[in-house]
Amino acid sequence: MKFATLDDGSRDGRLVLVSADLERCMLATDIAHTLQAALDDWDRKVSRLQQAWTALDTHADMGEPFEEARALSPLPRAYQWADGSAYLYHVELVRKARGAEMPESFLTDPLMYQGGSDAFLAPHGPIALADEAWGIDFEGEVAVITDDVPMGVSAEAALGHIRLVMLVNDVSLRNLIPAELGKGFGFFQAKPSSAFSPVAVTPDMLGDAWTGGKLHLPLRVTYNGEWFGHPNAGADMNFSFGELIAHAARTRPLGAGCIVGSGTVSNRDPVSGSCCLAEKRVIEIIEDGTAKTPFMKFGDRIRIEMFDKEERSIFGSIDQEVVRYND
Repeated sequence: MKFATLDDGSRDGRLVLVSADLERCMLATDIAHTLQAALDDWDRKVSRLQQAWTALDTHADMGEPFEEARALSPLPRAYQWADGSAYLYHVELVRKARGAEMPESFLTDPLMYQGGSDAFLAPHGPIALADEAWGIDFEGEVAVITDDVPMGVSAEAALGHIRLVMLVNDVSLRNLIPAELGKGFGFFQAKPSSAFSPVAVTPDMLGDAWTGGKLHLPLRVTYNGEWFGHPNAGADMNFSFGELIAHAARTRPLGAGCIVGSGTVSNRDPVSGSCCLAEKRVIEIIEDGTAKTPFMKFGDRIRIEMFDKEERSIFGSIDQEVVRYND
């Protein structure tokens, strides 16, 4: 199944089912008005949602045209947003650029931070920020949404709690990060609102590309209309989503609707490019001694998308412009 949330003027929007080709959608509000409501009662509602989605997908005369620009993030706000760093090559590069070794514990214990989840951006909405000097960056990632996850769940069992998969642009303010981390208390101001793909899909829709809790397809990133990277999200992913969820649930249960991110998708193959400006900059520092690529300016645009083997968009696109914030 494929789900989206359309903007109806309310905080949480209205839930729609979306056809596999992303061409049509149909209200699901008679089953669950919001995606959170569907997740809260997934076991009771899933069969009705599946029946309705199958009817939409097999009858071309059902539903109405699906317009990505009308979509909010699938969960416009969530009870939890926990973002990991599953691609250790990305971590290695960042540390190498500043002459730091990667601790051996990073190989077995995932990095993870708890982000703000009360106001996600729309996938085609602006990234509104007050100051270019903050070091505005995009980060292309994959994310999953869980149902209720018990504390202490194993990595293998955690895979059974994944209900939906989507993409994310985890916006970062790079020039604010050092001072915040220097306080020893983690990110806050350096991590403003993120945006998720217009569509979230059940893992079965991904076919054999979804194996071992990893999504084995390229993530395509276009920056200001030009190719920036296409690393494969399954390659070089050191921690699966099962392991990331188990890490998050080690000392607490996770409520239905918890979002867990992969961290910036990154491949060791240099031909694949990057999914964030910071990685490109550290590669420049390592190779040439200085960063040449600037961070984002007002008017810059980022597009993040993933296609199946038949070159069909799976989740729709995250397509955002950086604009000056005016209160």
